[in-house]
Amino acid sequence: MSAAAKLFYRDGIHATGVDAILAEAEVARRSLYQHFGSKDGLVAAFLERRDREWRDWFDNTVAAVAATPQTRLLRLFDVLETWFRMPSFHGCAFINAAAETGDPGHAIRAAARRHKEMVRGRIEEWARAAGAADPAALARSLALLTEGAIVTAMIDPDQRAAETAKNLARVVIKHALPTAAKAA
Repeated sequence: MSAAAKLFYRDGIHATGVDAILAEAEVARRSLYQHFGSKDGLVAAFLERRDREWRDWFDNTVAAVAATPQTRLLRLFDVLETWFRMPSFHGCAFINAAAETGDPGHAIRAAARRHKEMVRGRIEEWARAAGAADPAALARSLALLTEGAIVTAMIDPDQRAAETAKNLARVVIKHALPTAAKAA
């Protein structure tokens, strides 16, 4: 699984053949098929694992830098900046995987949708707790800024995508939160 995760994330799902995974993992073909059934099964397991690991990292890192829901709404972009600066950053595994799949009904697209719904859901929780009049609308706006920053950082790391998204988020948040919540 670790070998597949590394190769899928770095090189892409379609560009990574089973032979490359087997060589990287130093296991026999039979082992892969016994555990995952097929490359598609391995891809599904990779995306499930990546979702869990990224969610835990995101939740813990945001909580460490922002104690209140109001500050989380803005500081999430600082967390993204930290991620973007990691040498292992190759964009979002879910955006990348979905881009490789033309069929909107494909299991990979469904996994990507679930992951993005989870991220938007976290933001909506913070927006609701911060007192936003329309937490879902605020979450959609901030999630869109998040996704745009991720793609921009992957394509051109010199664009300061997280900083730009954070500056735009300030404007969105200012209009979405009641005055007392903004002051907090």
